[in-house]
Amino acid sequence: MAAAEKTADKNMGGARAPFYAPVSDECDIFEAAERHGLPLLLKGPTGCGKTRFVSHMAVRLGRPLYTVACHDDLSAADLVGRYLLKGGETVWVDGPLTRAVREGAICYLDEVVEARKDVTVVLHPLTDDRRILPLDKTGEEIEAAPGFMLVASYNPGYQNILKTLKPSTRQRFLSIDFDFPTHDREIEIVTRESGLDVSRTTSLVRLANKLRGLKGQDLEEGVSTRLVIYCATLIEDGMSVDRAIRAAMIEPLSDDEDVKRGLMDLVTAIYG
Repeated sequence: MAAAEKTADKNMGGARAPFYAPVSDECDIFEAAERHGLPLLLKGPTGCGKTRFVSHMAVRLGRPLYTVACHDDLSAADLVGRYLLKGGETVWVDGPLTRAVREGAICYLDEVVEARKDVTVVLHPLTDDRRILPLDKTGEEIEAAPGFMLVASYNPGYQNILKTLKPSTRQRFLSIDFDFPTHDREIEIVTRESGLDVSRTTSLVRLANKLRGLKGQDLEEGVSTRLVIYCATLIEDGMSVDRAIRAAMIEPLSDDEDVKRGLMDLVTAIYG
């Protein structure tokens, strides 16, 4: 089946899958990983559709999904669980990873490199043929229920010596490299998501690609497809093009006034 033919809102078990337009064979790879219980790593820039892809596939496959937004303070205990006081008693409460392991659900760790280092230690036994989750605090060793799948994502563009995945961790996962959609596909996505007409969407996507070309020069990161959709949504709602672009595609990229003026000069060159 061609990629375009897979672009659909699928109603699975009463839930409608979030719209996702495949750009390659990522849906096939996800489905194969899910069938065989293989862990999957999604790599790509912010706002290119990684989280939307996972949500789409979970509904498409009719699978429960636990999503964890990783951050600097996220520890292994936040994932696996901890003892808490309830009604004067100390009881064990499973974390999202443990619930997914017990239930045979999909657990998605968004921006996994942002989490504390002890998180990867917990993941290792789940990403090889053992498929177990040891709970040191309770003495349990939970074997992953059929259907459990571990999915993680990160943005290689933000890697540094302190925030990266070790090769020993990366090589436990299948991996898909995500990027922004092609010009025509991005127009399709933004038009569909915002309701803005194709002619005006085309100009926004052209601008976004010009801004992405400045990554590594004046900008740390290019304009995400998410921001283009936000901008198109504002314009469709009646906001002026200039104000919508400034709010959705310029201000989020930089706090430097000189940089923002330079970006607005680029907007003027494209829009006149």
